[in-house]
Amino acid sequence: MNSRERIRAIISGGTPDRCGFWLGNPDPASWPLYLRYFGASTQEEVRVKLGDDFRWIPPDFYNCYQHPQGKKPFAIEGKLAHGTAGPFAHVEDPAELDDYEWPNPDYLDFDAALEALRNAGPYYRASGMWSPFYHNVMDLFGMDVYMMNMYLNPAVVEAVTDRVCSFYHEANERFFPLAGDEVDGLFFGNDFGTQLDLICGPKQFDQFVMPWFGRFTAQGHRHGHQVILHSCGSVYKVIDRLIDAGVDCLHPLQALATNMDAETLTREFRGRIAFLGAIDTQQLLVHGTPAEV
Repeated sequence: MNSRERIRAIISGGTPDRCGFWLGNPDPASWPLYLRYFGASTQEEVRVKLGDDFRWIPPDFYNCYQHPQGKKPFAIEGKLAHGTAGPFAHVEDPAELDDYEWPNPDYLDFDAALEALRNAGPYYRASGMWSPFYHNVMDLFGMDVYMMNMYLNPAVVEAVTDRVCSFYHEANERFFPLAGDEVDGLFFGNDFGTQLDLICGPKQFDQFVMPWFGRFTAQGHRHGHQVILHSCGSVYKVIDRLIDAGVDCLHPLQALATNMDAETLTREFRGRIAFLGAIDTQQLLVHGTPAEV
């Protein structure tokens, strides 16, 4: 059983020959330490030495959006801090959104990502647009305005969400037929949780997140791919909803967040969804001794 077969089996509820392994996506500043420790010259060499089964190749990380002026989709000038107003902070009518320069799918070029997929080797290939729509909408409003508008101006929130998600959905519709069976799973991510709970309430999650979330999940399955969701924080309250929407695997399992420990998740969701992660990166891997790890 090669790595590709192994991860497919785990996510589908089959019988793998061993537990799967993914090194993850280390911070760029940590890579020189990995290379030096393992006596390696490339990141791929480190992954091979560690028996990494998983390769993450999202087209949006391969500069797939080629705007003639170098603009990025949904880019905000500077880095927004919580409490900072975004460009849509004062928008009250969805018609005002027509004046914004929304990303154009015709500027997409997937050649680099497709080449990476073709050269990925016998490993599980997670791909598709990363599609961080929750964060994009949050930045376009500003976090506090986004949350308040869920109550005060839901029509504007829904209109912005539709515009953002339509771009990612169309991008996937163009990408997946080109990639064909080079892709194993649609892997996309939005951090829906905090250390203690969801960022927004379950009712608002159902209204503003789940409709498009369900469309992305259905899209992945329609193209023959497993669906892996990334969400940091405690998403315990909506795991049932995610399962019902068709999520096959949940990542990364923030182990110290409320009810996200492996024991609780195993007890309540065993056999209904696969889990990728569950190693504590907040305390154990940061402060633990090698023996404790």
